[in-house]
Amino acid sequence: MKTIRVVAAIIRKGNMIFATQRGYGDFKDGWEFPGGKIEEGESPEHAIVREIKEELNADIIVGDLLTTVEHDYPNFHLSMDCFWAELAPESDMKLLEHEAAKWLSIDNIDSVDWLPADIKVVDVIKAAKFKNDL
Repeated sequence: MKTIRVVAAIIRKGNMIFATQRGYGDFKDGWEFPGGKIEEGESPEHAIVREIKEELNADIIVGDLLTTVEHDYPNFHLSMDCFWAELAPESDMKLLEHEAAKWLSIDNIDSVDWLPADIKVVDVIKAAKFKNDL
């Protein structure tokens, strides 16, 4: 099975987490953390900065690695490095590829229909809350 390596940004603002709704592809309408594929020779940290610029026209400050999710979809294996991030000062976000987005608190993080791999990230975020990481 083909493995696809991607990165995702867990963008925080206070106690809120940013989520986006896919506007294209097989998983259209599912909710995810923004990000995308790591290009040849690119570090995960560089990839997430580039992807957020491409998807949200925003600059971010990349923090620590939260988790790496391994998930088997029917046609491929996904390996997703998920990094804490925050918006750079003076940076705003504009949806360029997603159809919707929202800020979610830990209390309403389950209010959207997360994609299967992203559900695993949500579980790690919930566990982090109890360790005072969020």
